[in-house]
Amino acid sequence: MANSQRVILQPGAYRGIREGIALMANAVRPTLGPLPRIVALDRLVGEKPPELLDDGGVIARRIIQVAGKDRDMGAMLVRQLLWRMHEETGDGTATAVVMLQSIFEQGLRYVAAGGNAMVLRRYLDKGLPLILNHLDGMAVPVEGPGQLTQIAESICYDHEMARMLGEIFDIIGEYGQLETRSGRGREMEREYVEGMYWKSQPFSRDMLMDKARYRTDLEDAAIVISDLQIDEPRLLVPVISMVAKAGIKNLLIICRSLSDEAQALVLYANKKNENFKTVVTKTPGLTPTEVAGVLDDVAVLTGGRPLRRAAGESLDGLKLVDFGRARKAWADRFNFGIIGGKGDPREIRTHIARLRKAFTGTKDSEIRKGLQVRLGKLLGGSATLWVGASTEQDIALRKALADRTAGALRGAVREGVVPGGGVALLECRNLMREQIEKSTNRDEQMAYRILVRALEEPTRVIIENAGYNPDEIMAEVRLAVDGKGFDVRSATVTDMREAGIFDSVAVQKDAIVGAVKTAALALTVDVLIHRKKPPESVNP
Repeated sequence: MANSQRVILQPGAYRGIREGIALMANAVRPTLGPLPRIVALDRLVGEKPPELLDDGGVIARRIIQVAGKDRDMGAMLVRQLLWRMHEETGDGTATAVVMLQSIFEQGLRYVAAGGNAMVLRRYLDKGLPLILNHLDGMAVPVEGPGQLTQIAESICYDHEMARMLGEIFDIIGEYGQLETRSGRGREMEREYVEGMYWKSQPFSRDMLMDKARYRTDLEDAAIVISDLQIDEPRLLVPVISMVAKAGIKNLLIICRSLSDEAQALVLYANKKNENFKTVVTKTPGLTPTEVAGVLDDVAVLTGGRPLRRAAGESLDGLKLVDFGRARKAWADRFNFGIIGGKGDPREIRTHIARLRKAFTGTKDSEIRKGLQVRLGKLLGGSATLWVGASTEQDIALRKALADRTAGALRGAVREGVVPGGGVALLECRNLMREQIEKSTNRDEQMAYRILVRALEEPTRVIIENAGYNPDEIMAEVRLAVDGKGFDVRSATVTDMREAGIFDSVAVQKDAIVGAVKTAALALTVDVLIHRKKPPESVNP
Protein backbone atom coordinates (compact mmCIF):
# COMPACT_ATOMS: atom_id res chain seq x y z
CA MET A 1 0.00 0.00 0.00
CA ALA A 2 1.21 3.51 -0.85
CA ASN A 3 0.30 4.82 2.59
CA SER A 4 1.49 1.84 4.67
CA GLN A 5 2.72 2.62 8.16
CA ARG A 6 5.43 1.22 10.41
CA VAL A 7 4.62 1.15 14.14
CA ILE A 8 7.45 1.17 16.73
CA LEU A 9 6.51 0.06 20.25
CA GLN A 10 8.52 0.08 23.48
CA PRO A 11 11.39 -0.36 24.13
CA GLY A 12 12.23 0.54 20.53
CA ALA A 13 10.47 3.92 20.76
CA TYR A 14 12.52 5.01 23.77
CA ARG A 15 15.71 3.77 22.14
CA GLY A 16 15.14 5.83 19.00
CA ILE A 17 14.14 9.00 20.86
CA ARG A 18 17.13 8.63 23.21
CA GLU A 19 19.57 8.35 20.30
CA GLY A 20 18.04 11.39 18.57
CA ILE A 21 18.19 13.53 21.72
CA ALA A 22 21.78 12.47 22.35
CA LEU A 23 22.79 13.31 18.78
CA MET A 24 21.38 16.85 19.01
CA ALA A 25 22.71 17.42 22.53
CA ASN A 26 26.20 16.28 21.54
CA ALA A 27 26.15 18.64 18.55
CA VAL A 28 25.21 21.66 20.68
CA ARG A 29 26.84 21.08 24.09
CA PRO A 30 30.37 22.10 22.90
CA THR A 31 29.06 25.67 22.43
CA LEU A 32 28.18 26.24 26.11
CA GLY A 33 30.33 28.61 28.16
CA PRO A 34 32.86 31.42 27.71
CA LEU A 35 35.45 29.03 26.23
CA PRO A 36 33.29 27.14 23.72
CA ARG A 37 34.34 24.82 20.95
CA ILE A 38 33.25 25.33 17.36
CA VAL A 39 30.87 23.21 15.30
CA ALA A 40 31.70 23.00 11.58
CA LEU A 41 28.93 22.33 9.06
CA ASP A 42 29.60 21.34 5.48
CA ARG A 43 28.05 23.59 2.82
CA LEU A 44 25.15 22.07 0.89
CA VAL A 45 26.19 23.73 -2.37
CA GLY A 46 29.35 25.18 -3.81
CA GLU A 47 32.93 24.80 -2.67
CA LYS A 48 33.01 27.36 0.13
CA PRO A 49 34.72 26.39 3.42
CA PRO A 50 32.58 24.84 6.18
CA GLU A 51 30.24 27.08 8.15
CA LEU A 52 31.69 27.61 11.64
CA LEU A 53 29.07 28.00 14.37
CA ASP A 54 28.83 28.35 18.14
CA ASP A 55 25.10 29.09 18.33
CA GLY A 56 22.97 26.12 19.44
CA GLY A 57 19.81 27.42 17.77
CA VAL A 58 21.47 27.86 14.37
CA ILE A 59 23.25 24.50 14.65
CA ALA A 60 19.93 22.80 15.36
CA ARG A 61 18.29 24.64 12.48
CA ARG A 62 20.94 23.41 10.07
CA ILE A 63 20.27 19.75 11.01
CA ILE A 64 17.25 19.09 8.82
CA GLN A 65 17.17 15.29 9.12
CA VAL A 66 19.24 12.55 10.73
CA ALA A 67 19.72 8.94 9.66
CA GLY A 68 17.16 6.53 11.10
CA LYS A 69 13.52 7.50 11.36
CA ASP A 70 13.28 6.69 15.07
CA ARG A 71 16.31 8.83 15.89
CA ASP A 72 15.03 11.55 13.61
CA MET A 73 11.86 11.91 15.70
CA GLY A 74 13.89 12.46 18.88
CA ALA A 75 16.24 14.87 17.11
CA MET A 76 13.44 16.94 15.62
CA LEU A 77 11.76 17.22 19.02
CA VAL A 78 14.93 18.90 20.32
CA ARG A 79 15.37 20.93 17.14
CA GLN A 80 11.94 22.50 17.51
CA LEU A 81 12.69 23.56 21.10
CA LEU A 82 16.09 25.06 20.30
CA TRP A 83 14.91 27.04 17.29
CA ARG A 84 11.94 28.42 19.22
CA MET A 85 14.29 29.58 21.98
CA HIS A 86 16.63 31.10 19.41
CA GLU A 87 13.76 33.05 17.89
CA GLU A 88 12.08 34.16 21.13
CA THR A 89 14.89 34.50 23.67
CA GLY A 90 18.06 34.62 21.60
CA ASP A 91 20.17 32.56 23.99
CA GLY A 92 20.07 29.63 26.41
CA THR A 93 19.79 26.86 23.81
CA ALA A 94 22.86 24.94 24.98
CA THR A 95 21.80 25.30 28.63
CA ALA A 96 18.37 23.91 27.75
CA VAL A 97 19.60 20.93 25.75
CA VAL A 98 22.10 19.67 28.34
CA MET A 99 19.41 19.84 31.06
CA LEU A 100 16.89 18.19 28.74
CA GLN A 101 19.25 15.28 28.07
CA SER A 102 19.98 14.87 31.79
CA ILE A 103 16.28 14.81 32.71
CA PHE A 104 15.44 12.36 29.93
CA GLU A 105 18.32 9.96 30.71
CA GLN A 106 17.51 9.89 34.43
CA GLY A 107 13.78 9.56 33.73
CA LEU A 108 14.45 6.68 31.36
CA ARG A 109 16.32 4.77 34.07
CA TYR A 110 13.41 5.40 36.48
CA VAL A 111 10.88 4.06 33.95
CA ALA A 112 13.07 1.04 33.15
CA ALA A 113 13.13 0.23 36.89
CA GLY A 114 9.33 0.10 36.96
CA GLY A 115 8.39 3.76 37.39
CA ASN A 116 5.42 5.40 35.67
CA ALA A 117 6.30 8.09 33.13
CA MET A 118 3.01 9.97 33.54
CA VAL A 119 3.41 10.15 37.32
CA LEU A 120 6.99 11.35 36.92
CA ARG A 121 5.87 13.99 34.44
CA ARG A 122 3.27 15.26 36.90
CA TYR A 123 5.87 15.77 39.63
CA LEU A 124 8.40 17.32 37.25
CA ASP A 125 5.70 19.84 36.32
CA LYS A 126 5.06 20.42 40.04
CA GLY A 127 8.71 21.23 40.72
CA LEU A 128 9.09 23.59 37.74
CA PRO A 129 7.20 26.64 39.12
CA LEU A 130 9.13 26.33 42.38
CA ILE A 131 12.38 26.75 40.44
CA LEU A 132 10.99 29.63 38.39
CA ASN A 133 9.83 31.49 41.49
CA HIS A 134 13.23 30.97 43.12
CA LEU A 135 14.99 32.41 40.05
CA ASP A 136 12.64 35.42 40.11
CA GLY A 137 13.50 35.94 43.78
CA MET A 138 17.23 35.98 42.98
CA ALA A 139 16.89 38.46 40.09
CA VAL A 140 18.17 42.02 40.40
CA PRO A 141 17.39 44.87 37.98
CA VAL A 142 19.91 46.03 35.40
CA GLU A 143 21.17 49.56 35.91
CA GLY A 144 23.37 51.63 33.63
CA PRO A 145 25.60 50.92 30.63
CA GLY A 146 28.33 49.37 32.79
CA GLN A 147 26.16 46.51 34.01
CA LEU A 148 24.60 46.07 30.58
CA THR A 149 28.11 45.70 29.18
CA GLN A 150 28.96 43.07 31.81
CA ILE A 151 25.84 41.08 30.93
CA ALA A 152 26.53 41.36 27.21
CA GLU A 153 30.10 40.14 27.71
CA SER A 154 28.82 37.17 29.73
CA ILE A 155 26.85 36.19 26.62
CA CYS A 156 29.12 37.05 23.69
CA TYR A 157 32.62 37.11 25.28
CA ASP A 158 33.54 39.89 22.85
CA HIS A 159 34.56 43.03 24.78
CA GLU A 160 34.15 45.50 21.93
CA MET A 161 30.72 44.14 21.00
CA ALA A 162 29.62 44.05 24.64
CA ARG A 163 30.68 47.65 25.22
CA MET A 164 28.75 48.92 22.22
CA LEU A 165 25.62 46.86 22.94
CA GLY A 166 25.70 48.01 26.58
CA GLU A 167 25.74 51.63 25.43
CA ILE A 168 23.08 51.03 22.77
CA PHE A 169 20.55 49.38 25.10
CA ASP A 170 21.15 52.00 27.77
CA ILE A 171 19.96 54.53 25.18
CA ILE A 172 17.24 52.71 23.24
CA GLY A 173 15.83 50.59 26.10
CA GLU A 174 14.19 47.19 26.15
CA TYR A 175 12.02 47.63 23.08
CA GLY A 176 14.38 49.83 21.08
CA GLN A 177 14.89 49.21 17.39
CA LEU A 178 18.32 47.75 16.60
CA GLU A 179 19.61 46.78 13.17
CA THR A 180 22.85 44.86 12.71
CA ARG A 181 24.57 45.41 9.38
CA SER A 182 27.84 44.31 7.79
CA GLY A 183 30.55 46.80 8.69
CA ARG A 184 32.75 48.84 6.42
CA GLY A 185 36.01 47.69 8.01
CA ARG A 186 37.37 45.51 10.77
CA GLU A 187 36.02 47.57 13.65
CA MET A 188 32.51 47.86 15.07
CA GLU A 189 30.60 51.13 14.80
CA ARG A 190 27.22 52.33 16.03
CA GLU A 191 24.86 54.97 14.74
CA TYR A 192 21.77 56.42 16.40
CA VAL A 193 18.70 57.59 14.50
CA GLU A 194 16.69 60.45 15.92
CA GLY A 195 12.95 59.86 16.10
CA MET A 196 11.13 56.92 14.49
CA TYR A 197 11.56 55.44 11.02
CA TRP A 198 9.99 52.77 8.84
CA LYS A 199 11.35 50.84 5.87
CA SER A 200 9.80 52.29 2.76
CA GLN A 201 10.71 53.87 -0.57
CA PRO A 202 9.59 57.05 -2.32
CA PHE A 203 7.75 56.43 -5.57
CA SER A 204 10.35 58.51 -7.40
CA ARG A 205 13.92 59.41 -6.45
CA ASP A 206 13.30 62.80 -8.04
CA MET A 207 11.29 63.61 -4.90
CA LEU A 208 14.55 63.45 -2.90
CA MET A 209 16.06 66.93 -3.10
CA ASP A 210 19.51 66.23 -1.65
CA LYS A 211 21.04 64.27 -4.54
CA ALA A 212 24.30 63.64 -2.70
CA ARG A 213 22.53 61.79 0.13
CA TYR A 214 19.33 60.90 -1.76
CA ARG A 215 17.28 62.37 1.05
CA THR A 216 14.69 65.07 1.72
CA ASP A 217 14.12 66.72 5.10
CA LEU A 218 10.62 68.13 5.54
CA GLU A 219 10.45 70.74 8.32
CA ASP A 220 6.98 71.47 9.75
CA ALA A 221 5.34 68.62 7.86
CA ALA A 222 1.73 67.59 7.38
CA ILE A 223 1.25 63.86 6.86
CA VAL A 224 -1.40 61.90 4.97
CA ILE A 225 -1.59 58.45 6.59
CA SER A 226 -3.12 55.82 4.31
CA ASP A 227 -2.86 52.54 2.44
CA LEU A 228 -4.81 53.99 -0.50
CA GLN A 229 -4.14 53.48 -4.19
CA ILE A 230 -3.86 56.96 -5.70
CA ASP A 231 -4.54 56.58 -9.41
CA GLU A 232 -6.05 59.94 -10.36
CA PRO A 233 -3.92 63.12 -10.18
CA ARG A 234 -7.02 65.23 -9.51
CA LEU A 235 -7.32 63.70 -6.04
CA LEU A 236 -3.96 65.20 -5.03
CA VAL A 237 -4.63 68.76 -6.16
CA PRO A 238 -6.97 69.79 -3.29
CA VAL A 239 -4.77 67.96 -0.76
CA ILE A 240 -1.58 69.84 -1.74
CA SER A 241 -3.48 73.13 -2.06
CA MET A 242 -5.11 72.76 1.39
CA VAL A 243 -1.78 72.20 3.15
CA ALA A 244 -0.03 75.04 1.32
CA LYS A 245 -2.83 77.54 2.08
CA ALA A 246 -2.69 76.59 5.78
CA GLY A 247 0.88 77.85 5.90
CA ILE A 248 2.38 74.40 6.49
CA LYS A 249 5.80 74.14 4.87
CA ASN A 250 5.87 70.53 3.59
CA LEU A 251 3.75 67.44 2.94
CA LEU A 252 4.46 63.72 3.34
CA ILE A 253 1.95 61.33 1.78
CA ILE A 254 1.96 57.63 2.72
CA CYS A 255 0.01 55.42 0.31
CA ARG A 256 0.01 51.92 -1.15
CA SER A 257 0.45 52.87 -4.81
CA LEU A 258 0.80 55.99 -6.95
CA SER A 259 0.10 56.16 -10.68
CA ASP A 260 2.64 57.61 -13.13
CA GLU A 261 0.32 60.55 -13.78
CA ALA A 262 0.03 61.30 -10.07
CA GLN A 263 3.82 61.10 -9.71
CA ALA A 264 4.22 63.58 -12.54
CA LEU A 265 1.83 65.99 -10.81
CA VAL A 266 3.82 65.83 -7.54
CA LEU A 267 7.14 66.42 -9.34
CA TYR A 268 5.63 69.34 -11.27
CA ALA A 269 4.29 70.89 -8.06
CA ASN A 270 7.69 70.54 -6.37
CA LYS A 271 9.44 72.18 -9.29
CA LYS A 272 6.93 75.03 -9.46
CA ASN A 273 7.08 75.92 -5.75
CA GLU A 274 10.58 75.74 -4.25
CA ASN A 275 9.31 76.68 -0.78
CA PHE A 276 6.81 73.81 -0.50
CA LYS A 277 7.78 70.18 -1.08
CA THR A 278 5.74 66.99 -1.30
CA VAL A 279 7.15 63.48 -0.91
CA VAL A 280 5.02 60.39 -1.53
CA THR A 281 6.28 57.13 -0.02
CA LYS A 282 4.98 53.57 0.06
CA THR A 283 2.95 52.29 3.00
CA PRO A 284 5.25 49.90 4.95
CA GLY A 285 4.22 46.33 5.69
CA LEU A 286 3.82 43.08 3.76
CA THR A 287 0.69 41.74 5.44
CA PRO A 288 -2.63 43.41 6.30
CA THR A 289 -1.73 43.12 10.00
CA GLU A 290 1.62 44.87 9.51
CA VAL A 291 0.04 47.62 7.41
CA ALA A 292 -2.72 48.21 9.97
CA GLY A 293 -0.11 48.43 12.73
CA VAL A 294 1.95 51.04 10.86
CA LEU A 295 -1.14 53.17 10.15
CA ASP A 296 -2.22 53.05 13.78
CA ASP A 297 1.24 53.91 15.10
CA VAL A 298 1.88 56.81 12.73
CA ALA A 299 -1.61 58.17 13.43
CA VAL A 300 -1.10 58.09 17.21
CA LEU A 301 2.37 59.65 16.96
CA THR A 302 1.30 62.49 14.70
CA GLY A 303 -2.32 63.04 15.74
CA GLY A 304 -3.72 62.22 12.31
CA ARG A 305 -6.54 60.01 11.06
CA PRO A 306 -5.57 56.93 9.01
CA LEU A 307 -7.39 56.41 5.72
CA ARG A 308 -7.96 52.71 5.07
CA ARG A 309 -8.72 51.21 1.69
CA ALA A 310 -10.61 48.30 3.28
CA ALA A 311 -13.00 50.78 4.90
CA GLY A 312 -13.78 52.37 1.55
CA GLU A 313 -12.09 55.67 2.47
CA SER A 314 -10.44 58.01 -0.02
CA LEU A 315 -8.79 61.43 -0.29
CA ASP A 316 -12.16 62.98 -1.13
CA GLY A 317 -13.44 64.99 1.78
CA LEU A 318 -10.10 65.01 3.60
CA LYS A 319 -9.95 67.88 6.11
CA LEU A 320 -6.99 69.65 7.61
CA VAL A 321 -7.73 68.13 11.02
CA ASP A 322 -7.23 64.65 9.49
CA PHE A 323 -3.58 65.29 8.68
CA GLY A 324 -0.85 64.12 11.01
CA ARG A 325 1.70 66.75 12.02
CA ALA A 326 5.39 66.57 12.89
CA ARG A 327 8.17 68.99 13.66
CA LYS A 328 10.17 67.19 10.99
CA ALA A 329 9.71 64.30 8.57
CA TRP A 330 12.33 62.83 6.28
CA ALA A 331 12.64 60.31 3.48
CA ASP A 332 15.55 58.62 1.74
CA ARG A 333 15.90 55.72 -0.69
CA PHE A 334 15.04 53.10 1.90
CA ASN A 335 13.10 54.68 4.79
CA PHE A 336 10.93 57.51 5.95
CA GLY A 337 11.00 58.93 9.46
CA ILE A 338 9.21 61.24 11.86
CA ILE A 339 10.82 63.49 14.46
CA GLY A 340 8.71 65.38 16.97
CA GLY A 341 5.30 63.94 16.13
CA LYS A 342 2.48 66.13 17.47
CA GLY A 343 0.12 63.42 18.68
CA ASP A 344 -1.65 63.64 22.04
CA PRO A 345 0.84 62.42 24.73
CA ARG A 346 -1.96 60.77 26.71
CA GLU A 347 -3.14 58.79 23.68
CA ILE A 348 0.45 57.79 22.90
CA ARG A 349 0.93 56.47 26.47
CA THR A 350 -2.36 54.54 26.28
CA HIS A 351 -1.40 53.08 22.90
CA ILE A 352 2.02 51.99 24.20
CA ALA A 353 0.41 50.39 27.27
CA ARG A 354 -1.91 48.37 25.00
CA LEU A 355 1.01 47.13 22.90
CA ARG A 356 3.03 46.21 26.00
CA LYS A 357 0.09 44.24 27.35
CA ALA A 358 -0.26 42.42 24.03
CA PHE A 359 3.50 41.72 23.99
CA THR A 360 3.52 40.11 27.44
CA GLY A 361 0.27 38.25 26.75
CA THR A 362 1.37 36.31 23.67
CA LYS A 363 3.84 33.45 23.21
CA ASP A 364 3.79 33.60 19.41
CA SER A 365 7.35 34.54 18.37
CA GLU A 366 6.31 36.32 15.16
CA ILE A 367 3.67 38.40 16.92
CA ARG A 368 6.13 39.27 19.71
CA LYS A 369 8.72 40.39 17.16
CA GLY A 370 6.22 42.64 15.42
CA LEU A 371 5.05 44.17 18.69
CA GLN A 372 8.61 44.69 19.86
CA VAL A 373 9.46 46.58 16.67
CA ARG A 374 6.36 48.74 17.02
CA LEU A 375 7.12 49.53 20.65
CA GLY A 376 10.69 50.44 19.76
CA LYS A 377 9.50 52.96 17.18
CA LEU A 378 6.91 54.48 19.51
CA LEU A 379 9.40 54.83 22.35
CA GLY A 380 11.79 56.60 20.02
CA GLY A 381 14.91 54.44 20.40
CA SER A 382 16.66 53.39 17.17
CA ALA A 383 20.24 52.35 16.50
CA THR A 384 22.34 50.58 13.88
CA LEU A 385 25.32 48.40 14.81
CA TRP A 386 27.88 48.03 12.02
CA VAL A 387 29.71 44.74 12.56
CA GLY A 388 33.20 44.52 11.13
CA ALA A 389 35.75 41.69 10.89
CA SER A 390 38.56 40.41 8.68
CA THR A 391 36.55 38.15 6.38
CA GLU A 392 32.98 37.82 5.14
CA GLN A 393 32.55 34.62 7.15
CA ASP A 394 33.80 36.30 10.33
CA ILE A 395 31.37 39.16 9.79
CA ALA A 396 28.46 36.73 9.41
CA LEU A 397 29.45 34.92 12.61
CA ARG A 398 29.83 38.19 14.51
CA LYS A 399 26.48 39.52 13.28
CA ALA A 400 24.71 36.35 14.43
CA LEU A 401 26.44 36.67 17.81
CA ALA A 402 25.37 40.32 18.09
CA ASP A 403 21.74 39.42 17.33
CA ARG A 404 21.79 36.63 19.92
CA THR A 405 23.33 38.89 22.54
CA ALA A 406 20.82 41.66 21.82
CA GLY A 407 17.92 39.23 22.29
CA ALA A 408 19.26 38.13 25.68
CA LEU A 409 19.89 41.75 26.71
CA ARG A 410 16.26 42.63 26.04
CA GLY A 411 15.20 39.88 28.43
CA ALA A 412 17.74 41.06 31.02
CA VAL A 413 16.43 44.63 30.88
CA ARG A 414 12.85 43.36 31.14
CA GLU A 415 13.19 40.81 33.96
CA GLY A 416 16.61 41.37 35.55
CA VAL A 417 19.72 39.23 35.96
CA VAL A 418 21.01 36.42 38.20
CA PRO A 419 24.55 35.16 38.94
CA GLY A 420 26.02 33.65 35.77
CA GLY A 421 28.06 30.61 34.93
CA GLY A 422 25.21 28.28 35.91
CA VAL A 423 25.38 29.46 39.55
CA ALA A 424 21.74 30.59 39.67
CA LEU A 425 20.64 27.10 38.64
CA LEU A 426 22.97 25.53 41.21
CA GLU A 427 21.37 27.61 43.93
CA CYS A 428 17.95 26.14 43.05
CA ARG A 429 19.16 22.67 44.10
CA ASN A 430 18.74 23.36 47.83
CA LEU A 431 15.10 24.22 47.18
CA MET A 432 14.59 20.86 45.49
CA ARG A 433 16.38 19.05 48.31
CA GLU A 434 14.00 20.68 50.80
CA GLN A 435 11.07 19.37 48.76
CA ILE A 436 12.58 15.86 48.84
CA GLU A 437 12.73 16.02 52.63
CA LYS A 438 9.13 17.22 52.86
CA SER A 439 7.69 14.55 50.55
CA THR A 440 6.81 10.99 51.49
CA ASN A 441 5.98 9.99 47.91
CA ARG A 442 8.78 8.05 46.21
CA ASP A 443 7.79 9.19 42.71
CA GLU A 444 7.79 12.84 43.80
CA GLN A 445 11.15 12.42 45.52
CA MET A 446 12.58 10.87 42.35
CA ALA A 447 11.33 13.78 40.21
CA TYR A 448 13.05 16.29 42.49
CA ARG A 449 16.28 14.25 42.53
CA ILE A 450 16.24 14.27 38.74
CA LEU A 451 15.88 18.07 38.79
CA VAL A 452 18.71 18.45 41.32
CA ARG A 453 21.10 16.62 38.99
CA ALA A 454 19.87 18.41 35.87
CA LEU A 455 20.34 21.85 37.47
CA GLU A 456 24.08 21.27 37.84
CA GLU A 457 24.57 19.92 34.31
CA PRO A 458 25.15 23.35 32.64
CA THR A 459 27.95 24.15 35.12
CA ARG A 460 29.54 20.76 34.51
CA VAL A 461 29.48 21.25 30.73
CA ILE A 462 30.93 24.79 30.99
CA ILE A 463 33.82 23.40 33.06
CA GLU A 464 34.33 20.45 30.72
CA ASN A 465 34.32 22.63 27.58
CA ALA A 466 37.03 24.80 29.15
CA GLY A 467 39.25 21.73 29.59
CA TYR A 468 38.85 21.08 33.32
CA ASN A 469 37.64 18.02 35.24
CA PRO A 470 34.01 18.67 36.24
CA ASP A 471 34.06 16.27 39.22
CA GLU A 472 37.08 17.95 40.79
CA ILE A 473 35.83 21.50 40.23
CA MET A 474 32.29 20.71 41.41
CA ALA A 475 33.77 19.43 44.67
CA GLU A 476 35.35 22.88 45.19
CA VAL A 477 32.12 24.67 44.27
CA ARG A 478 30.13 22.60 46.80
CA LEU A 479 32.42 23.83 49.59
CA ALA A 480 31.91 27.48 48.59
CA VAL A 481 29.11 29.76 49.82
CA ASP A 482 26.05 30.60 47.72
CA GLY A 483 26.70 32.92 44.80
CA LYS A 484 30.12 31.46 44.09
CA GLY A 485 30.97 29.43 41.05
CA PHE A 486 33.90 28.50 38.82
CA ASP A 487 35.10 31.27 36.50
CA VAL A 488 36.74 29.28 33.71
CA ARG A 489 38.55 32.35 32.38
CA SER A 490 40.42 32.99 35.63
CA ALA A 491 40.34 29.31 36.71
CA THR A 492 39.15 30.27 40.21
CA VAL A 493 36.08 29.77 42.36
CA THR A 494 34.72 33.28 42.70
CA ASP A 495 31.65 35.34 43.58
CA MET A 496 29.90 35.73 40.24
CA ARG A 497 28.24 39.01 41.17
CA GLU A 498 31.51 40.61 42.21
CA ALA A 499 33.19 39.29 39.05
CA GLY A 500 30.44 40.85 36.92
CA ILE A 501 29.32 37.50 35.50
CA PHE A 502 25.55 37.50 35.04
CA ASP A 503 22.85 35.63 33.15
CA SER A 504 19.51 36.99 32.02
CA VAL A 505 16.84 35.51 34.30
CA ALA A 506 14.47 35.41 31.31
CA VAL A 507 16.94 33.18 29.44
CA GLN A 508 17.49 30.88 32.42
CA LYS A 509 13.75 30.49 32.99
CA ASP A 510 13.08 29.74 29.34
CA ALA A 511 15.87 27.17 29.33
CA ILE A 512 14.58 25.23 32.37
CA VAL A 513 10.97 25.39 31.15
CA GLY A 514 11.97 24.09 27.70
CA ALA A 515 14.15 21.35 29.17
CA VAL A 516 11.56 20.05 31.64
CA LYS A 517 8.57 20.25 29.31
CA THR A 518 10.32 18.64 26.33
CA ALA A 519 12.00 15.88 28.35
CA ALA A 520 8.73 15.05 30.13
CA LEU A 521 6.92 14.92 26.80
CA ALA A 522 9.56 12.60 25.32
CA LEU A 523 9.31 10.27 28.34
CA THR A 524 5.56 9.87 27.78
CA VAL A 525 5.85 8.91 24.10
CA ASP A 526 5.10 5.18 23.93
CA VAL A 527 4.62 4.60 20.21
CA LEU A 528 6.29 5.92 17.05
CA ILE A 529 4.41 5.69 13.75
CA HIS A 530 6.27 6.15 10.46
CA ARG A 531 4.42 6.68 7.21
CA LYS A 532 5.97 5.35 4.07
CA LYS A 533 4.29 8.10 2.13
CA PRO A 534 2.21 10.88 3.75
CA PRO A 535 -1.39 10.89 2.55
CA GLU A 536 -2.18 13.62 0.03
CA SER A 537 -5.56 14.31 1.57
CA VAL A 538 -7.47 13.37 4.69
CA ASN A 539 -11.08 12.30 4.36
CA PRO A 540 -13.41 13.76 7.01
